[in-house]
Amino acid sequence: MSASLRVVHYVNQFFGGIGGEVQANVGVSVKTGAVGPGRALEAALGDGARIEATIICGDNFASDHADDAARTIGAELDRLKPDVLVAGPAFASGRYGLACALACRVARLRSIAAITAMHPDNPGVSSGRRETCIVPTGSATTSMPAALAAIAPLARRLGRGEKLGPAEVEGYIGSGVRRVHDRGRPGYQRALDMLLDKLHGRPFRSEVPYAAPERVTPAPPIADLSRARIAMVTTGGLVRKGNPDKQVSANAVRYHRHTVAELESLSPQEWEAYHAGYFNHIVNSNPNYILPLSFLRDLERQGKVGRVHEHIYALPGVSTPVAVSMGHGRSIAADLKAGGVEGVLLVAT
Repeated sequence: MSASLRVVHYVNQFFGGIGGEVQANVGVSVKTGAVGPGRALEAALGDGARIEATIICGDNFASDHADDAARTIGAELDRLKPDVLVAGPAFASGRYGLACALACRVARLRSIAAITAMHPDNPGVSSGRRETCIVPTGSATTSMPAALAAIAPLARRLGRGEKLGPAEVEGYIGSGVRRVHDRGRPGYQRALDMLLDKLHGRPFRSEVPYAAPERVTPAPPIADLSRARIAMVTTGGLVRKGNPDKQVSANAVRYHRHTVAELESLSPQEWEAYHAGYFNHIVNSNPNYILPLSFLRDLERQGKVGRVHEHIYALPGVSTPVAVSMGHGRSIAADLKAGGVEGVLLVAT
């Protein structure tokens, strides 16, 4: 009988039983055996597979201290020596999805098979799809049983060193990598067949993946701007002088929230731009160009807006994939809604 498959499971602080959002800053820890959804995962894996340990990390910690998280996760994988790492499922949780992609990347760097699962719109998909097998899930945790049932057989095969077939056959999210493949018939014949099927109302499937752009219904106008709380968000890469938060200049994996409750304006001695998509020097002479705090304060004093929100949000928008941007947007919107914000001034570059 072959040796039992050694599995390590990665989960966030919630599924690891530590706590909800208030515990999202906890660092990496390890528990022996299966924890939380890992028990159902172990059952889905069946005989001959065992979850040796569960690695737990807070979503905020994995995002804000990615290098530290990766280093500690790597050390634990070196110690545990699993055949396969299973991360998540993360469903539609953006930070959790990015953390799962990070954990899988750490495993792959050590030649350990890795697999995760999340909703196709999760920013973790665009972050890790080229290097990690990602199983699509629903957006909510109610799809947990189906997600575990889909991930388990692929995890077993990857852990045994098997190569998976095409994504459309195996059921995982395509990596976007094109490979030379002989379909047996010339392309013009296949194209004509699809055209005829379309004209006759028969089902057909295009060989060219297409993602329809999202249509967003505009929000209704603010009833009374003089009573509204207004926030500011910029994709212009605003950072505190010297970039102490280590914001990247492009392809933003996270956004940054800064407090401006006591500020009347953004001073070039305290703020600057860090952005790879435009000439920063003009903004550095007056940061209010990319986030007009001074002008909004004037409107606040004149009673034309009710109140300027105490937090601003900044990231570099350049080269950031749409799916990742959507994840940032959802997270910022949730924070703004919780803060009672009624309107947002989104400053583009």
